[in-house]
Amino acid sequence: MPLDFTKHFVAVPTEFKLRNNTDCSWRVTVKLMHDRVTLNQGWATYTVVHQIKIDYMVTFKLLTPDTLKVIIFDDDGIEVINKCRKHDEAFTARD
Repeated sequence: MPLDFTKHFVAVPTEFKLRNNTDCSWRVTVKLMHDRVTLNQGWATYTVVHQIKIDYMVTFKLLTPDTLKVIIFDDDGIEVINKCRKHDEAFTARD
């Protein structure tokens, strides 16, 4: 995330809950790296489980100070609909 985006936070959280288009949630940690806030632990697994590929576009919308809405578009620009599956407890967010 560019620092211009993070300036809207009172404080950048140490983790975010990612919510997809079917309301499933996933937790990822946040790390400051090279003047950018990056999604860290949990993000790589999220991309595998949600089958995000090179040339896909991923958008993020801030819903709450610690929750991001994630929308994934395939290489044809069509929104990818992810059905909830039973994720490993280590990665799934609890509401």
